[in-house]
Amino acid sequence: MNYFFIGIGGIGMSAIARYLHQGGNKVSGYDLTPSPLTAALEKEGIHIVYEDNPELMPKDVESFVYTPAVPRDTAVYQWAEKSGRPIVKRSQLLGQLTEGKKCIAVAGTHGKTSTSTMIAHLLSKSTLGCSAFLGGISKNFQSNMVVDNKSDFVVVEADEYDRSFLQLHPFLSVITSIDPDHMDIYGDYDHLREAFLQFANLTKQDGKLFLKQGVAFVDDDEHEEHMQGEHHHGIHEEVSVPVVSYTTSGIEADYYAWNVRTSRGNIYYDLRTPKGVIYDIELRHTSLYNVENSVVAAAVALECGLSEFELRAGLKTYEGVCRRFDFRVETKDVVYIDDYAHHPKEIAATLDSIRYLYPGKRIVGVFQPHLYSRTADFAEQFAEVLSTLDEVVLLPIYPAREKPIPGVSSGMILRKMETLSKYLVSKEQLMELIPALYPDVLVTLGAGDIDRLVPQIEKLLTSE
Repeated sequence: MNYFFIGIGGIGMSAIARYLHQGGNKVSGYDLTPSPLTAALEKEGIHIVYEDNPELMPKDVESFVYTPAVPRDTAVYQWAEKSGRPIVKRSQLLGQLTEGKKCIAVAGTHGKTSTSTMIAHLLSKSTLGCSAFLGGISKNFQSNMVVDNKSDFVVVEADEYDRSFLQLHPFLSVITSIDPDHMDIYGDYDHLREAFLQFANLTKQDGKLFLKQGVAFVDDDEHEEHMQGEHHHGIHEEVSVPVVSYTTSGIEADYYAWNVRTSRGNIYYDLRTPKGVIYDIELRHTSLYNVENSVVAAAVALECGLSEFELRAGLKTYEGVCRRFDFRVETKDVVYIDDYAHHPKEIAATLDSIRYLYPGKRIVGVFQPHLYSRTADFAEQFAEVLSTLDEVVLLPIYPAREKPIPGVSSGMILRKMETLSKYLVSKEQLMELIPALYPDVLVTLGAGDIDRLVPQIEKLLTSE
């Protein structure tokens, strides 16, 4: 089959493109700008065009794959739509590719990339094996895609944007969080939660839903009315499959972390399971919030049939995901961490982890807001969480798929901040400002193109 991907440089699109290419299909694509990810695809033999010109497209394409992140008025998309050949959304193709497999789908407004990557690592290091379509570059796999044709398991990141995750039919499903986001798609929080409930009920009847304790599909008052029994473990009347609960902040869930502690940059805890305790789980060089991700990853892996030995070894060797609490520089003078956090709750979790690992240190944060709509929706919450930093540097908004909204800019956040230690600068000015702020710990935050600055910042911090 000959596929053409419109928006091939997206993390989810590139994973499917790699999978199909590795399976012997002819794959090419279009993207607006070159990136390290498109460079990697080209190195693997996938042809990519960077000009919105249908004349440059291959003439023998049999099927088009597109992402909603690419505007419909793009000339390449318009040409594909008029060509008369099949055109399918990325999420629909992912649903087709995972049909008939034991699909483990990880959803959540945050936490899904780290959790799905961790599950994929645990299964791949065991006798069970798995294939995987991930939303980030795994440091263990050095890829966002894993192929194991001998295994029935396939791990996928289930994206709530544009209701994409409703194309899946998981054997096991995970929901890590349901916080307000993508209001440009859903309109209000109730519709977002309703979509997550629909996703939960797509889980196959012989499967299970792994749900973070406290996550609700309805508001708190209704939630209380819907719960049954004294120790309900988060089981909701609305969900049609068995629910397995997990947490790091209580002792009433099915799986929970206990006695969490840190030593020499590593985190240790005891994992309580329905069958007993697994003592001294070790996570290397990671964040505090990854403890929670590891609890549900361990729960899924154990339910799939991993042994305690395989679980311990897998978690201990897990190296993380690029741009997820990603340690870039560690010297006696400075630590530099890069993180994809782009929602107020994600930023809060990242900063909590940094304070936990580096108590009393001077923390400087650089944040690039992602999307005009998200900035407008959460300006106040962004200002509140960023004000807890010792110094805050804002970059202009990364628009991604959006057109500007009048009156919405990074200045909205800046004006709402209580701290006086705040700056709004261009990318060019940033390099001059960082040394003047004397960080003990520097953290870059955002889901836009702030990652392109990481090599420059590394060089800046490590040069004599």
